[in-house]
Amino acid sequence: MTSAVDARLMAQALRLAERGLYTTDPNPRVGCVIARDGQVIAQAWHARAGEPHAEPLALEQAGPDARGATVYVTLEPCCHHGRTPPCTEALIKAGVARVVVAMQDPNPRVAGQGIAGLRAAGIEVDTGLMQDEALALNPGFVQRMQQGRPWVRSKLAMSLDGRTAMASGESRWITGEAARADVQRLRARSSAIVTGIGTVLADDPRLNVRQLPDAAAAPDAIAPESRQPLRVVLDSQLRLPPTAQLLKVPGQLLVFTTQEPAHPHWPALEAAGAEVMQASPSAEGRVDLGEVLRELAWRECNEVLIEAGPVLAGAALQAGYIDELWLYWAPHLMGDAARGLFHLPGLECMDQRIGLELLEVRAVGNDCRLRLRPQPRPPQRQESDSCV
Repeated sequence: MTSAVDARLMAQALRLAERGLYTTDPNPRVGCVIARDGQVIAQAWHARAGEPHAEPLALEQAGPDARGATVYVTLEPCCHHGRTPPCTEALIKAGVARVVVAMQDPNPRVAGQGIAGLRAAGIEVDTGLMQDEALALNPGFVQRMQQGRPWVRSKLAMSLDGRTAMASGESRWITGEAARADVQRLRARSSAIVTGIGTVLADDPRLNVRQLPDAAAAPDAIAPESRQPLRVVLDSQLRLPPTAQLLKVPGQLLVFTTQEPAHPHWPALEAAGAEVMQASPSAEGRVDLGEVLRELAWRECNEVLIEAGPVLAGAALQAGYIDELWLYWAPHLMGDAARGLFHLPGLECMDQRIGLELLEVRAVGNDCRLRLRPQPRPPQRQESDSCV
């Protein structure tokens, strides 16, 4: 039976887990609090893959005081040998009396077995406290374990009239400095950033995580040791120049193409530091995005950020691959000739609209950030093949 004290201490464990937002990948973000009579005696969070998990770190702090204490952990303790020993063994050995778990681990190697092991050792276990909040910290890890694909966000910046670039292609800068800093945080929490060759040729982006001037003072600061996400370019015809900025900054670059390895540009890109991988073509002759996402899941990518133009963003949206939309909305007008947000061919009737659930609206500097979730498409009407 959980209580108000349990809720307060689990909330503290969740705040600790959030400290690993930019560093734990591909592991989940996990926090742990050890308490006795409602008073915290130790706390920790998992920082990086290969380093100790939150539970043994907290147990080390608590020492002999852990015996008979209550442990609050945001994810079910692991029960298998990986890069680190099982956390269940450490908890049992420490003699804790009770463990409160926010959510079950979706990893098939755990999936309830950690909880069962604790109970078999005589430890009281309560589950489900603040489960939704724990899930929100690790949507990519959960989806990769359960569905075999990462959690996909699409980031776009637009004017008040829904435009992403002038007719000439000019797009710097639609949003202000605060919004662009917010995007750096979004990149930093992502395992991979995906873009299309059209965006690369037009903007020559770096797509890396850059330090913020006020990062040291910010509560959600990007740590200097944060890893760079994998950068991914979808380039069906292999047009990426070896001189692109993507190849001049630290970090891995993966290029998906439909071309054969005998293509003359293939060795030049590899020599410049890119990994080039052949993928199946889609019906339109582009790189198959579903195959890309499966490959990224195999590479243990939890959260993928699409930063691309209207064609790739629209294709991902229509295919149902986008889990969240992050739209940065700037208070200015760019006119009828400017480029639109998504390329969505085939939408002719009102019942073909793509519905979006508004999850959050937040001011970011002088701009507005909308976070939305695409809704399932309703079944199409059968009585007529035309729109009325």
